[in-house]
Amino acid sequence: MTDIKTVQRTEEAVKTARPKMHKVILLNDDYTPRRFVVRVLKAEFRMPESVADRVMLTAHQRGACVVAVFTKEIAEEKATRATDMARAEGYPLMFTTEPEE
Repeated sequence: MTDIKTVQRTEEAVKTARPKMHKVILLNDDYTPRRFVVRVLKAEFRMPESVADRVMLTAHQRGACVVAVFTKEIAEEKATRATDMARAEGYPLMFTTEPEE
């Protein structure tokens, strides 16, 4: 009779790391009309008007408001496009990004 050796196999579970997320932040200013801010939020972030109104008012009252959270590349692209939309109309409205903690 022969001795049979058993060898345990260890399988490494490969987990894909989630990409780091970034917040898009709306910064308040005293010059951009509220209706225009709502229009930008609806156009670039596809918000319903009621949500866009709340985001705009929060930024107005607190000085800034998180609009949405995306991967870094998408957050930067959306912030740039929204800011450029305001610049094209002559408004100083600004969106920025920062890493989510």
